[in-house]
Amino acid sequence: MRYAATEPAAHRLRVDLADNSQRLGHDPPLVEHGLKPDIHAFNRTQLRCAEQAHHPGASKRSRTSRTASHTRLRGPTVNSHDDLPRLKPQGANVIRETTGIHKIKMLYLQLLYRCNFACKHCFHGERLQHADAFTAEQACNLMRLMQHQYGTEVVTLLGGEPFAHKDLPQVVRYAKHTLGLDVEICSNGYRVGRTLRAIAPCVDLLRISLEGVGTTNDHIRRAGSYVAALESLELAKDLGVPTGATLTVNRYNIGEVVELAGILESLGVTQLKLHQLRPVGNAVLHPDMLVTDPADYARLRLQVRDAQLGIEVVLDEDLSEDGAPVCAVPQVRGDIDRIESDPRGALTMSCKAVGKDSHAFWYDKDADQIEYRPSANDELTLAIPDVVYGHA
Repeated sequence: MRYAATEPAAHRLRVDLADNSQRLGHDPPLVEHGLKPDIHAFNRTQLRCAEQAHHPGASKRSRTSRTASHTRLRGPTVNSHDDLPRLKPQGANVIRETTGIHKIKMLYLQLLYRCNFACKHCFHGERLQHADAFTAEQACNLMRLMQHQYGTEVVTLLGGEPFAHKDLPQVVRYAKHTLGLDVEICSNGYRVGRTLRAIAPCVDLLRISLEGVGTTNDHIRRAGSYVAALESLELAKDLGVPTGATLTVNRYNIGEVVELAGILESLGVTQLKLHQLRPVGNAVLHPDMLVTDPADYARLRLQVRDAQLGIEVVLDEDLSEDGAPVCAVPQVRGDIDRIESDPRGALTMSCKAVGKDSHAFWYDKDADQIEYRPSANDELTLAIPDVVYGHA
């Protein structure tokens, strides 16, 4: 196979910034070779942010849930990875060439592993201590690549804790004003006020993680985190930023879902998303948190239905007595809802593969391109199904 010669990543970003600035009516930025893009040089973009800051609700629209049809990801059969060499970069559209997927709506971008929490259920586990992270330039390049090659429309920034990344405002503004992406941020909401105020006009959804009410949440996450999260939701409401919340269902909080949903509804939160706790990362060290009786999930669904809540509650379909529906014949689709990059650049398409090193693709930050790296344990070889979300 021939590989097309590529320009250095910094040069591609410099050209892209200038082209997009002219297209959007911005003053062309000055980006020196090898330096991070200076988003603050976009004078007209900054003016727009300043204008929106005075009218924070003007450009917002409500977000609704995205329920994905059940999909198994299929790829070439690999019997053993012992003799597999590290593949060379595959060039443009390697995911399309390998899987047939040509449209990926959302990019989940883990900017860094570092976090100011060490939650008992976190799938990152010991990697929370790792230094791997995207620079602002690398993050901007990956967002640009995904939009150009796969028509990506939404970026969700997460971690670790995304607000712990020193260049979060730069990444957010590039995503919003240069690429025109919808921008979502998943955060623990702990002491984020200063940065949130700075980027509020550019954020389409702030999603805060909670694990129950009061001390239940603080026991799993961190002392004082419950109050801090609610304060961040109140601040976001005041700034005109739409909000959502997530909760990973476990043995200690399964009875508090309806109560928490009511509290969130009173704060203007539009959606609560419920995940199943899977035994990966820190959860392996806390098996007592796992729900062992699937009938508890049936009771949870009944409670949610009977409560007639004004907030939308979206559930992982594995939160049921019978588990998620299984397709008799795996579907081959040309489009998927999401792909997620960890801070190293490992890419996974199924939530069930996240945190397990089951990636088949890798974003090479230096070359600014995606590589196909098959193994006996990757999500394509194992046909790992995606998570299906629905309502109670």
